[in-house]
Amino acid sequence: MPRPDLNLLVTLDVLLAEGSVAKAARRLKLSPSAMSRALARLRETTGDPLLVRAGRGLVPTPHAVELGTQVGRLVKEAEAVLRPAERLDLTRLTRSFTLRNSDGFVENFGPALIARVLREAPGVQLCFVPKPDKDSGPMREGTVDLETGVVGGSTGPEVRAQALFRDRFVGVVRAGHPLSDGRITAARFAAGRHILISRRGLDRGPVDDALELVGLTRTIATVVGGFAEALALARGSDLIATVPERYTGTLREGLFTFALPVKLAALTISLLWHPRLDADPAHRWLRGLVKEVCGLPRLRFGGSEEPKR
Repeated sequence: MPRPDLNLLVTLDVLLAEGSVAKAARRLKLSPSAMSRALARLRETTGDPLLVRAGRGLVPTPHAVELGTQVGRLVKEAEAVLRPAERLDLTRLTRSFTLRNSDGFVENFGPALIARVLREAPGVQLCFVPKPDKDSGPMREGTVDLETGVVGGSTGPEVRAQALFRDRFVGVVRAGHPLSDGRITAARFAAGRHILISRRGLDRGPVDDALELVGLTRTIATVVGGFAEALALARGSDLIATVPERYTGTLREGLFTFALPVKLAALTISLLWHPRLDADPAHRWLRGLVKEVCGLPRLRFGGSEEPKR
């Protein structure tokens, strides 16, 4: 069967409400002849006269009366679907958002983010889940609403990204570690025993490449999958961890942090989401909130403010 013209629903709704071809034509801004043709199409489509002459007016047939309530409801629902989104009322918003992040995000930014959400939209729940890889599948499938990370080759081409902040790698050791006393040279740094962070279990990383450029190598004592594990090991041993500065601020409390004596490329931590959520008012609000919360002041190195460069 050919698909029915859904515009005829609006025409039928107005005809039944007005009971007159002329009045219905004026209401829909059509000519009387165009409205008569539309009524003829409705009769042909439904197989019923729908409106019949009674004196000077038209009256609905039993089938038209039966259709009347259904048509009116359908037209109102369609209008509601196509109406521009209403202004977001955060105080009445009830919704759950899933955020996927590497370890360190919740510890650093979670408390402030939850406090802002509670103050602005108390009906909103944030669900934080770990980010074991850079696969964009969860965002594409709709199981993750928002995530943070570094945009890379494995990030889906359709994924939207907005920069949150620039970050850089720093060295971290326990308080009282030999490196916490005196100038940290590349040679002293390389001579220690190190923790390599690799979610894929690799045996070298950017630090090894940077050391190689100055003719040095380091000893990797252990490989872990995340920042929290690396910093826990550094806290309880003489091992050296290399982690992003701002992303791990809270995790590094009580530890000695120092600028690396070798050059590593800076990182851009971005906010990532699927384009289907671009225009969603509540999602836009949450994106703005995360960006504001992540706009933190610079951190400190080993108890003293980071030197200007």
